[in-house]
Amino acid sequence: MSRNSIEGKVVLIAGGAKNLGGLVAEDLAAHRAKAIVIHYNSDSTKAAAEETASKVRAAGAEAAIFQQDLTKADNVEKLFADTEAAFGKPDIAINTVGMVLKKPMVEISEQEYDAMSAINSKSAFFFLKEAGKHLNDNGKVCTIVTSLLGAYTPFYAAYAGMKAPVEHFTRAASKEFGERGISVTAIGPGPMDTPFFYPAESDDAVAFHKTAAALSPSSRSGLTEIEDIVPYVRFMVSEGWWMTGQTILVNGGYTTK
Repeated sequence: MSRNSIEGKVVLIAGGAKNLGGLVAEDLAAHRAKAIVIHYNSDSTKAAAEETASKVRAAGAEAAIFQQDLTKADNVEKLFADTEAAFGKPDIAINTVGMVLKKPMVEISEQEYDAMSAINSKSAFFFLKEAGKHLNDNGKVCTIVTSLLGAYTPFYAAYAGMKAPVEHFTRAASKEFGERGISVTAIGPGPMDTPFFYPAESDDAVAFHKTAAALSPSSRSGLTEIEDIVPYVRFMVSEGWWMTGQTILVNGGYTTK
């Protein structure tokens, strides 16, 4: 089994039921992964997780679904333990979990702040921690963040601000896990054409985002499509393993760093 291929590998995808996570699951199954573990958070997402698992099996890989609230460290540990019990130690761990809040700082409540911190930052930290404990040597870890980390903009303090620590988590983990051949990266998509995007934005903001990227005229929606991000995730958890400790913005020229 090559360290640089998907074939024969066990993959864990947090938030793997639908949208970007679901398409990554299908893609890696098509690239001959041995097994895909699909994590989902809420009861309302269970049907989507089961549908994605069916597509994974149809592509020739084994599949399992597990529900956990990853804002609790014990639950993250259990997710990795359940993965190991089902298929053996994972080789690849991908975290797509996140929550968007667009709101002026002066209107953000303590409850909202705590929720954004738990979902976007805390869960990412403990996912990386457990990946470091459970992944096979020469494994790969990739976290989805946001291209807003390269933006100078108001209203996203609690969203981009809580994704920002993941950049350093990624650097630190890459140093700590590197002696075992484990690469650790983060990918920051631009505004994505998914159901998560539109409720957070006004009509004027949606219109702006659809024209803000340099390549917007070439995009079906003007936004980043999940199909644009999947090849980068696949690359970073396979042949692209030599790049580690980096946060890569993949957004058609929406922001740069």
